[in-house]
Amino acid sequence: MLNPHEIQARLERILPRVEKPGRYTGGEYNQVVKDWDSVQTRVSLAFPDLYDLGLPNLGLAILYETLNDRPDVLAERVYVPWLDMEAAMRASHIPLYSLETRHLISIFDILGISLPYETIFTNTLNLLDLAGIPLFSRDRRLEDPLVIAGGHATFNPEPMAPFMDAFVIGEGEEVIHEIIQVHQQWKAASTSRLDLLYRLTKIPGVYVPHFYQPEYQTDGVYSHMTRLDPSVPATILKRIVGKLPPPPTRFIVPSIGVIHNRVSVEIMRGCTRGCRFCHAGMINRPVRERNVDEVLQSIQTALDQTGFEEVALLSLSSSDYTHILELVDRISREIISPHLTVSLPSLRIESFSVDLLEKLRGARQGGFTLAPEAATDRMRNIINKPIQAEQLLETTRAIYSRGWLTIKLYFMMGHPSETLEDVAAIADLCRRVIAEGRKIVGRRASLNAGVATFVPKPHTPFQWVPCDTVEQMNAKIRLLQQNLRGPGLKLNWTDPRDTMLEAWLTRGDRRLSAVIHRAWQLGAKFDAWQDQNNHPLWLEAFRENNLDPAFYTHRLRSLDEVFPWDHISIGVKKSYLLEEYQNSLNEKLRADCREKCHACGILPEFSTLRKQNPGDSWKCPEVNPQQQSDLNSYNAGVTS
Repeated sequence: MLNPHEIQARLERILPRVEKPGRYTGGEYNQVVKDWDSVQTRVSLAFPDLYDLGLPNLGLAILYETLNDRPDVLAERVYVPWLDMEAAMRASHIPLYSLETRHLISIFDILGISLPYETIFTNTLNLLDLAGIPLFSRDRRLEDPLVIAGGHATFNPEPMAPFMDAFVIGEGEEVIHEIIQVHQQWKAASTSRLDLLYRLTKIPGVYVPHFYQPEYQTDGVYSHMTRLDPSVPATILKRIVGKLPPPPTRFIVPSIGVIHNRVSVEIMRGCTRGCRFCHAGMINRPVRERNVDEVLQSIQTALDQTGFEEVALLSLSSSDYTHILELVDRISREIISPHLTVSLPSLRIESFSVDLLEKLRGARQGGFTLAPEAATDRMRNIINKPIQAEQLLETTRAIYSRGWLTIKLYFMMGHPSETLEDVAAIADLCRRVIAEGRKIVGRRASLNAGVATFVPKPHTPFQWVPCDTVEQMNAKIRLLQQNLRGPGLKLNWTDPRDTMLEAWLTRGDRRLSAVIHRAWQLGAKFDAWQDQNNHPLWLEAFRENNLDPAFYTHRLRSLDEVFPWDHISIGVKKSYLLEEYQNSLNEKLRADCREKCHACGILPEFSTLRKQNPGDSWKCPEVNPQQQSDLNSYNAGVTS
């Protein structure tokens, strides 16, 4: 087994020959290095993609800071090397190592893997293989790390179930410490690895696939989940943090260029809009906010500790943050400097959003981004996004008139019952928008249209509907290409093959694990990168496992079908999702949750909370003792 000095010696021979060696050296400002022998538990935090994407990830930054704040724990980082570095590492027999101290990932106590999206599943297998850790949980030995995963892609954990010892379902700020406590107690008891897995089943929000066996009908449709031990929970309830903990401030400053060099502050978690296609909007309920003083303090502290010149105020719907005007006013007065850019993503389509960004100096360095999602009233009613075309035009007029030259509009094609006329309306609306811009700023006006393809996600009202076929997607893309041409217009779209891969993986059952494994064996990795995605490899993996890809993507589900993810509870009732699906069939809009509670099932004591100020009635910014007690009861309420 190589020690850190031997790894460093081998690295010095290969790093001069690879692209961006700074990805693999560590040593960045604000990294945390602890004495390996002085801590009780050693955790490796992994992002199964390039350093360039993984280092700015806010979820890992939160865990990195909270774990390293503990004197008995160290947390170090690992990312997946690019193709050239992987080849060099394999040729030089260098297993995957941590950036902080060069220790082998295989000797850490816990390997925590972030799975924010499905197209890094093969990268995850590659990461395990490079680390020398058995790919399948069943093959791991007593001395191997406990391999756990969390993130949005784990709300349907089944496609990756055989590879993970456990999944964290929901928010990880609190549960990670409970996992460490259980691991420490198990290690002191010196019992079997199976006993460790069993102990983990007692932690609310932790799913251990070893104790669950999926069953299927004769036609191949998933039937139900059998518990192999009656003492484990039948339903895994997601973990919810009541009051958001303090945001991280000691961000690692990268030594090379990465996707985001910025301070990221989550001002609000959750959303009340109820868009029927939105996975994040359903799984992140209920809404919780940070107060303005805490946000401002964390921004100032993080800027002082990093030297970054960009701040991102993150949420699913930033304009809905109750104190957004106060926050923006105080940032512009107390923090803004000539070199600082503040971004406020996820803004509503209204002039109010333009007023907000107008207050933030430096905002015009980029374009102004809006997401109408659909271009006809019918489609907007189906997806529950009630935005009138005139409202969008009014907002874009305000944007162009205040100095922005570029507007970015994001749409989604492939929504249920969409026609070619609905797609053509996207091009028509874009032409109307740039026409307004030319009236105001002349030929300098530009418009970038981004068109993604809808994937029906688990735990959303559209989980019953099929996905467009590749032929349907290509026909819609051709229509947009023909109709969105001209000076100042730019069209970007998602490759239908990328959409298919995401759809297979997000809607799959445990049988998909064999497809993922075989695709990786055939060479699939970095599937999220268009120049690396090899669609024929996946089709071959399906063929070899006698599975039909269309079964997962193009099949309309019956209303009483049991889904492979039904044993995972997001707190929102399936009956509510079904009601919303039926509302979509009738093109019926549902009001924002701030206006009326629709009894979705998520923490009734939170969603029905009412205050004297009607504008505050929809949120829970502060958790009083009774509400915290209710939350504790929820988190402990594992259904048997």
